[in-house]
Amino acid sequence: MAHLNRGLIVSCQAVKGEPLYGLGIMKYMARAAVAGGAGGIRANYVSDIEDIRTEVDVPIICIIKAEYEDSEVYITPTKKEVDDLINCGAKVIALDATLRKRPGGVTLKELVEYVREKAPDVELMADCSDYTEAKNAVELGFNYVGTTLRGYTSHTKGTQLPDVDFIAKLVKDFPDTKIIAEGGIWERGQLEKVWATGVYAVVIGSAITRPRDITKRFAEVINK
Repeated sequence: MAHLNRGLIVSCQAVKGEPLYGLGIMKYMARAAVAGGAGGIRANYVSDIEDIRTEVDVPIICIIKAEYEDSEVYITPTKKEVDDLINCGAKVIALDATLRKRPGGVTLKELVEYVREKAPDVELMADCSDYTEAKNAVELGFNYVGTTLRGYTSHTKGTQLPDVDFIAKLVKDFPDTKIIAEGGIWERGQLEKVWATGVYAVVIGSAITRPRDITKRFAEVINK
């Protein structure tokens, strides 16, 4: 049985430099999201994950964003972040599953094997940006493959999001893997098209839990 529920997952995150970072607000964002119908949460940092657990009883996709000088990979990039998440009781951990060089030269395959050996009950989600990465993640045995990094890597930058055709191809080509659509979903009409592809779940973040970005979209209309 999958740890994640099928349906809507809301990303409740605030990173350093954002207005809501460090204020203890993410647990209330999660409470509001679940009250509105979310069946899961995606959260960053152990402190926020633990806070969110006090407010809601739904599955959490757990990540730690950390920057390293020798790599562009920042979503749960090393064993250190994996250890921190396992130790805080994470049931689902998302990893950057791009083919970019990882910090310290550790490969994605090595990191997956590390999790499988240390915490075999933990499920893994692959944050991908293209088809080759998704295929590699499937071959490595990830439980979930997400489109999280579509448009956020150098070779996919500028891709119009949500990339419904890309999502549909993953669903069609990898029927035994649970595909999670994430990235660029701002409106109900976009969500309808994405959901119609047959994805297992959809993650929405900025359109729900980042008031600065939501405000900015409206302000741009007036400021033109």
